[in-house]
Amino acid sequence: MNQLFVKKINAKKSVSFAEAENLLEKQAVTHPIQLLNWEDFKYLPSVNFRIGHIGNEIWLKYYVTEKHLRARETRTNGDVYKDSCVEFFISVDGENYYNFEFSCIGTIHLAYGPGRGNRKFVDPSVIEKIEIKSSLGSAPFNDRSGNFEWEMMIRIPIEVFAFSTIKSFNELKATANFYKCGDETAVAHYVTWNPVKTENPDYHRPEYFGKVTFE
Repeated sequence: MNQLFVKKINAKKSVSFAEAENLLEKQAVTHPIQLLNWEDFKYLPSVNFRIGHIGNEIWLKYYVTEKHLRARETRTNGDVYKDSCVEFFISVDGENYYNFEFSCIGTIHLAYGPGRGNRKFVDPSVIEKIEIKSSLGSAPFNDRSGNFEWEMMIRIPIEVFAFSTIKSFNELKATANFYKCGDETAVAHYVTWNPVKTENPDYHRPEYFGKVTFE
């Protein structure tokens, strides 16, 4: 099982989005998402992420190099997993987990619950509090093939954990997994940070989350 240490970023009380991105780049290390768990899906894009926190926000940045892009979904809580997508699933109580899913143009899907079949959506008005910016912009587009590099910076305020009572990320112990997928891209792919030992691709398996410790 992988273990992840989430550094507390040294920052002023209020920082701009650009400043947050710069501080995260300087103070947090990168981690690879590079595990192929399923024989039928052998395509491996290059994916790394940085993560840090400031007590009341998680800062997360993805770096992706891939050959096939797709960005059709524009609805909050829509089917972003069909597009070029990065994901962050986290449990802060050991029973339920949040599935943060981000398409490559920053469309967000966010729900909560104990498993795949029993999810509650976080309200879109709450999801709007997440600040997100992709180097690909925010306009939808159809399939593209070539050699693409893109980055995405995300600021997740603690209020977005709407079904939990956590007051701070300081010294929080959690479990999580980080993913890359694209179910309907030209080459479907499923890549994980922590191993998932299921017969078929399935990200909604908290028993395969890795340990995460917040500074």
